Amino acid sequence: MAGKAAAPGTAVLLVTANVGSLFDDPENLQKNWLREFYQVVHTHKPHFMALHCQEFGGKNYETSMSHVDKFVKELLSSDAMKEYNRARVYLDENFKSQEHFTALGSFYFLHESLKNIYQFDFKAKKYKKVTGKEIYSDTLESTPMLEKEKFPQDYFPECKWSRKGFVRTRWCVADCAFDLVNIHLFHDASNLVAWETSPSVYSGIRHKALGYVLDRIIDQRFEKVSYFVFGDFNFRLDSKSVVETLCTQATMQTVRAADTNEVVKLIFRESDNDRKVMLQLEKKVFHYFNQEVFRDNNGTALLEFDKELSVFKDRLYELDISFPPSYPYSEDSGQGRQYMNTRCPAWCDRVLMSPSARELILKSESEEKVVTYDHIGPNVCMGDHKPVFLAFRIAPGAGKRWQRQQRALRETSP
Repeated sequence: MAGKAAAPGTAVLLVTANVGSLFDDPENLQKNWLREFYQVVHTHKPHFMALHCQEFGGKNYETSMSHVDKFVKELLSSDAMKEYNRARVYLDENFKSQEHFTALGSFYFLHESLKNIYQFDFKAKKYKKVTGKEIYSDTLESTPMLEKEKFPQDYFPECKWSRKGFVRTRWCVADCAFDLVNIHLFHDASNLVAWETSPSVYSGIRHKALGYVLDRIIDQRFEKVSYFVFGDFNFRLDSKSVVETLCTQATMQTVRAADTNEVVKLIFRESDNDRKVMLQLEKKVFHYFNQEVFRDNNGTALLEFDKELSVFKDRLYELDISFPPSYPYSEDSGQGRQYMNTRCPAWCDRVLMSPSARELILKSESEEKVVTYDHIGPNVCMGDHKPVFLAFRIAPGAGKRWQRQQRALRETSP
């Protein structure tokens, strides 16, 4: 049970999950997904838990509304969650509003042993005590307990009705105030375009959108607090570098469309060995002959090509990654470890934090591992994304230190 005296501090679990696949095949995938999720809850026994979902409801929201309701009901009423007597659920279900719809779902669960939890009201600019279980959906724009924004259309003109955006909530737990930001950034529309330049044009778009969010959450409207940003960042490996590394000894064949002369396919063949095809690259095909390179040692040999976060090295911190790329896994319920041959596997799903949030995380003086950054369901089909989580403890007294620091900052600022 959560709250044992042996483990000091407040246990926190932050989970991000792109769940679009679950609503395309709810019978098979939702059951697997929930079982693996509950197992992580059982293992880490959090007092405070946040689950950030992207593509909630799947691609066809209109047809999957009943599956959405069932999924939410299961999370709120299952035996595995019975000790969580308070909850807040924010679902962007207003799919008819192309101007605002983000398909983001944010779930927050509070353990019965946790006292004095407050959530920030952005309109009233004050904290309110959290009691009971409440679900907010349809038009989140009118909910004062969060800030929600969809990225402007001109950020990603290739995608007519993008759902990408963010939702921000603010909490005070164990005297510590922090923002939790659910985010979904833009994908790579074409493997061929991503391959053309380094860094890719899509990387630049994600950089712009993430910079916008970070500026927004530290602007002058509200007091600055620590923040955790977790979601589907769609960060990709540097395609140019990856292909050059994987196909060092290969020769490249370019295939063009007969009518437009546009490049439609790149084929990389071994120079000898009967000119065996090593990699085939098309707009939505990334077929490399040996998937083990992405799984061996959790794909760490490829981490050097994971460069998109480096732009924000002074603003965002991440624990060391020790799990394989979280996307794109097969959606076949019998294939738990197989990647689809659609995109180069990449660490799209991440839990990032501000430098001050890093200081809130308890560093254990004993050998007990109290900070875990990992993925969920390594051998089970969880859809095309594996959920990623961060489990940690807020050190006793950390909130008091935070409050002193805030006071000192206010006193020294001009």
